[in-house]
Amino acid sequence: MAYSRRELPPLNALRAFEVAGRKLNFRAAADELGVTQAAVAQQVRTLEQHVGQPLFNRLPRGLSLTAHGAIYLSDISRAFDTLNAATARFSVQPEMITISVTPTFATKMLIPRIAELRAACPGVQFRTIATEVLSDFDRDNVDIAIRVTRPPFPETWDARLLFRQELIVVASPDLVSGVPLPLSPSQLREFPLLHDAYDHWQHYFHANDMPFGSKYNQTALALDAALAGQGLAITCKAFVASDLEAGRLVQVMETNVKSEANYYMVRKKVSYPGKAAERVWNWCTERYSSGP
Repeated sequence: MAYSRRELPPLNALRAFEVAGRKLNFRAAADELGVTQAAVAQQVRTLEQHVGQPLFNRLPRGLSLTAHGAIYLSDISRAFDTLNAATARFSVQPEMITISVTPTFATKMLIPRIAELRAACPGVQFRTIATEVLSDFDRDNVDIAIRVTRPPFPETWDARLLFRQELIVVASPDLVSGVPLPLSPSQLREFPLLHDAYDHWQHYFHANDMPFGSKYNQTALALDAALAGQGLAITCKAFVASDLEAGRLVQVMETNVKSEANYYMVRKKVSYPGKAAERVWNWCTERYSSGP
């Protein structure tokens, strides 16, 4: 016949017995539990009454376990170990850090290094929001945001410059095969231009004189099109550093354009940032502050 859980001894009595069994001293058990020696003795007596036999031999200088008490202590200790392990598995949750970045930053700079970030911040779970919209830190539960922007910033923000936006014109080597490089500004018209939401081609052409080309709502898509040989793209050099190094893209213009807006990392000012958020902030600073 199964033993009813309603007939189990009181938990406090079991705790008192387990500690007293380890210490073999009611006073030492009382010190560990933060109660009086008399309270421990009473809890042990309650347990002994419940099981119907003595668990300790009361000696002039301490205690010793009876034969039944030693067996019971072994079983109770394993039960408490199981409870501790179950509670630890339930209560230890990874800390969630939310990073809001532009879609192109996410694709070209964050996602390729996410394994490196996780290794640098063990025990942290990451949530990435890819958007061009400026985040509301409280409403969107964002810890850190990376945006192309410029000062001044609100007094409630902590802002750090990661890298300056240096714009370059790139293309697939296949597209410009046989064409002497660098191209002159007038030669840009000989190739289809790939436009994104920022439309940095305005640095080379007036709006009413813009050459024909494909339009994309994200820089990452325009760069994918450039990699596929569909036209010239103008983008931040940091985003294509690995493609240039690997030869998947080539810089086709000799001159670079310095943008007034640059890439900043921002967060809400707080007196004591969480340890996980601070580790992520410092990692991003070290990893991206020099650009690619």
